Amino acid sequence: MTAAVHAPGSPVSFASRVAEAVQTLTPGYFALTMASGIISVGLELEGIHWLSAALLVVCAVSYAVILVLSLVRLVRFREAMRHDFMDPGRAFGFFTFIAGTDVLGVRLGMAGWPSATAVLLAVAVLAWVVLGYVVPWTAVLGRDERPVVKDANGTWFIWVVASQSVAVASASLEPLAGSEWRAALALVAVVAWSVGLILYAAVGIFVSLRLMTYPIRPEDLRPQYFVAMGAMAISVLAGARIVEMAGAPMVDATRGLVAGSSVVFWSFASWLFPVLLAAGWWRHIIHRVPLAYEPGLWSVIFPLGMYAVAGIYLGRADSLPIVAFIGRAELWVAVAAFLATFGGMLWHLWATLVRPRVRD
Repeated sequence: MTAAVHAPGSPVSFASRVAEAVQTLTPGYFALTMASGIISVGLELEGIHWLSAALLVVCAVSYAVILVLSLVRLVRFREAMRHDFMDPGRAFGFFTFIAGTDVLGVRLGMAGWPSATAVLLAVAVLAWVVLGYVVPWTAVLGRDERPVVKDANGTWFIWVVASQSVAVASASLEPLAGSEWRAALALVAVVAWSVGLILYAAVGIFVSLRLMTYPIRPEDLRPQYFVAMGAMAISVLAGARIVEMAGAPMVDATRGLVAGSSVVFWSFASWLFPVLLAAGWWRHIIHRVPLAYEPGLWSVIFPLGMYAVAGIYLGRADSLPIVAFIGRAELWVAVAAFLATFGGMLWHLWATLVRPRVRD
């Protein structure tokens, strides 16, 4: 069968536009699920139930849609997905599937569906174990090209977020589980939290070496660097949830360490805020890189929401009212940023998928 030849200036069909979008779908798009889900959690904690419910719908629908599109991509555009696994700049985006699954599970548990939380946690743990070994090998260790550190970037911190999301989901499910499951959930929570901290240290070293060894162009400081703050904030949230867990051998052995460390991590996440804002100013104001919608922007919205929720939880768990106040105030910054980015995404989808286009 010969391929159809389309003359320049001919219209591009809607099916062709959708196929192109699926083929080029970024692995990190589950950050939309993460962002909407964690802000929904924060709003629910603050009693803004109607807006929290609306964002829960966005969270659930985005998770289902992106999952289906990813499966279609795996079937129809397997080579493109394989290339993403080999690309250190994109491969770590696959960890957003784990974090998105856990965030959705935690929010559904708050809505009274602990069974859904348990199922999604099981999926996330399986994906965490598999991707936790596959992605670093395919994208970093298995590459012939050296030095690998030149490709380190902010997306690598999503590996940390995935680990800590497993800890958060496990700790969130523990009070709702039967006595026979609580010790196992405590074990998973503490192990995932500990692994996440070690990974943060390792990724931080790699990314710092990249920034100090190679030239930094304005185009290189992409939104995903905000995940460095989000990874620290979710470590705080995971720690706060572990501190609240009932007595179990793993929790009893680490409760004091976890509680104290969470305060330190919150402080460091707070310190990172001005650094990241300054980087954004340098990129967009000084060097005039246009600020337009891109999927990576969800990697900014999630850290904003996570920092807010982490502050609220830590303030309650460790009786730190100033931390809780900062979290509540910053939550509305996250809501405003979410709405702006969501509007940009809808316009982007209209412009690329719905509005008629012609071939070059």
